[in-house]
Amino acid sequence: MSELISLAANGTGLVVETGPGLPRVLHWGADLGPVDEDLVLAATPGVPPSSVDTPIRLTLLPSSREGWLGRPGASGHRDGSFQHLRPELLGPVAVDGNSLSFTAADSAAGVEFHVELHLDPSGVLRVRHEVVNTGADTWTVDALRLLLPVPAHAVELLDLTGRWCRERSPQRSPFLHGLRARESRRGRTGHDATGLLVAGTDGFGFRHGEVWGVHLAWSGNHEHFAERLPEGLSLLGASELLDPGEIRLAPGESYATPWAFFVWSDQGLDGLSARLHAWMRARTSHPSTPRPVVLNTWEAVYFNHDLGRLRALADRAAEIGVERFVLDDGWFRGRRDDSAGLGDWFVDSDVWPDGLSPLVDYVRDKGMQFGLWFEPEMVNPDSDLARAHPDWLLADALPWRRQQVLNVALPAVYDYLLERLDSLVTEYRIDYIKWDHNRDLMESLTHDQTVAVYRLFDELRSRHPALEIESCSSGGARVDLGVLAHTDRVWASDTNDAVERQRIQRWMGLLIPPELVGSHVGPPEAHTTGRFAELPFRCATALFNHAGLEWDLTSLSSEELDALTAWISVYKRLRGLLHTGVTVRADHPDHGSLLHGVIGPDHAVFCYARLETSPDALPARLRFPGLDPTRRYTIRAIPELLPVSGHFVTQTPWITTGLTLSGAALTHTGLQPPLLAPSQAMLFELTPASPA
Repeated sequence: MSELISLAANGTGLVVETGPGLPRVLHWGADLGPVDEDLVLAATPGVPPSSVDTPIRLTLLPSSREGWLGRPGASGHRDGSFQHLRPELLGPVAVDGNSLSFTAADSAAGVEFHVELHLDPSGVLRVRHEVVNTGADTWTVDALRLLLPVPAHAVELLDLTGRWCRERSPQRSPFLHGLRARESRRGRTGHDATGLLVAGTDGFGFRHGEVWGVHLAWSGNHEHFAERLPEGLSLLGASELLDPGEIRLAPGESYATPWAFFVWSDQGLDGLSARLHAWMRARTSHPSTPRPVVLNTWEAVYFNHDLGRLRALADRAAEIGVERFVLDDGWFRGRRDDSAGLGDWFVDSDVWPDGLSPLVDYVRDKGMQFGLWFEPEMVNPDSDLARAHPDWLLADALPWRRQQVLNVALPAVYDYLLERLDSLVTEYRIDYIKWDHNRDLMESLTHDQTVAVYRLFDELRSRHPALEIESCSSGGARVDLGVLAHTDRVWASDTNDAVERQRIQRWMGLLIPPELVGSHVGPPEAHTTGRFAELPFRCATALFNHAGLEWDLTSLSSEELDALTAWISVYKRLRGLLHTGVTVRADHPDHGSLLHGVIGPDHAVFCYARLETSPDALPARLRFPGLDPTRRYTIRAIPELLPVSGHFVTQTPWITTGLTLSGAALTHTGLQPPLLAPSQAMLFELTPASPA
């Protein structure tokens, strides 16, 4: 006898059939309202020719016993036995508000499974499994996968790839028969990580189409996958990617998966982002204070740490409105370049004979917070730490940036790092840590390492509740909702090239809200690409995230300092909107230009960025998405961030005078934009005029 459980939140619906057999999801998508048993008949497939004699049931722990011949929900063995699990439901399915849970077991194999589903108020569905060894000897976990079905009209897939300084590059493919898997064995999330794997209707975009997405909140090895069988069954899934023998459970021990986030929208990719951003912002740990303007010293001084020079840099920073001063790599013992010293977390007395206090006190006297760079998980072979403790290395792998990885799961390593970090944060009252992680983990079992690093984050923050931590991993190689459960910000990319950043940040925003993404104004020539870009374009690019600077301010002209002062003033005025509003991205017909914005209850800001030339002599009209069609908006360019050169004012006089249109007109008809050159941008501020 089957029973239906229906959960609904914010337009998303989940319908689960509880029997016979293990629970299965009949529907995940739009809220269906009240449902009855006829939905079971409507959603039950027929029996295809040359197949099992009963309809195939794709349950929440699918197995070949049910006729499912794709990836199983759970796999493991007991010394080579019980490779094909046959879990059966134990007791009733529990429902608590919008949460559902049940227990299943394979008594012959001696394993028990606990399954949890939570549909949050934002419409995000979180899923987690746990396996318990109830047998008398060791159970080896091979995989425990989190899976949900998607309908046949999800015919396209979107995932992201990338590399160092070119993260979050989209790629599309048809959703065909077979398996589309994105596996990462890098020991960290990876520059090429997909972030969100999306299935959708034909031609879906940012503002249109029905889409389903999955993200695994985990910073170690992982997989995201989409699978479609000829029998008419399709799914999205994710799991931690375990090495053979990595998880071996003694009797009574258990293994729990990371949370998988499943999200649906009938309003395109922006709908997915709106739900995920709302979920993130509802967390009690989400940053609640305005995101301060940051100056990071890396591209200003690199390893050249000189107190006089850094004080002069702090002077300029304070003058233009910087609120947080971060001393980057090079402050600790033996660290004159990146070949030595990593792991020796003691202030270098040769460079800093009086410790860091002279700089820290100077920065604080200027009214700024103080932050410090660390890379706790790594070690240079040329360091006192590596020479004293070669047994502390996670593996003897190929060198990468002339460094190896510390085994943080070893109690001695964990204790050393906690003592050093805690001591320095305490001594200097550090407000902020830039926590770097500059290599992949190779030939390593990474589950215990990832858990230990998460625990280190948490213990440090429990001792220093006001401390904020940025997850930087040679740029954007550790960006996921797992690390963000323990940190306060991620670094999108090591490139400050504003052209590259426009696209990187656009796609990073699919998963991460802008206030958690660091974005800095760098020098005119990007040191990673050699590309030149004018200052207003660089400022416009950094504005929409957690903004900062990475530039030698002592080398700037008075005009450049004035421009940065004005930009910081704009950021401070708008950050309340930028960091709480709804992110929107237009499906603009000119692929060489981007239009994106943030919309609040009574205010909106958009950026129109030209990244490359177009075959069209005149640019396509800008159609501003997400506006209230019943309101009238006055739209003006933000004067402090106008491009340096061009004929945009004479050819589009409304840029300075403004114009007023209804939200419907701005969204559907749009307006003719100015003629911008590549690497130029214009910011538009929209304020309500009167009802249409």
